[in-house]
Amino acid sequence: MNSDFIDRKYRMSQDEALHSPCVRMCTLDDDDICLGCGRSLEEIKGWAGYSEDTRTRLLLECKRRLAARCRFSNW
Repeated sequence: MNSDFIDRKYRMSQDEALHSPCVRMCTLDDDDICLGCGRSLEEIKGWAGYSEDTRTRLLLECKRRLAARCRFSNW
């Protein structure tokens, strides 16, 4: 599975992502990072309490995490 497929399958608006970037593919890896949205377990638990600026920053980090996973895995 490549990142283009993931981007098309799980595309959402910025407003939707700020509400929650969850794509209902919740599985944590060994580092407690969700394979679906790229958030850490701590980020998932704290999401509702984060400011919009913090959520925006974390969304960019999540996207980098997922892209790195695609480059270094068999997806």
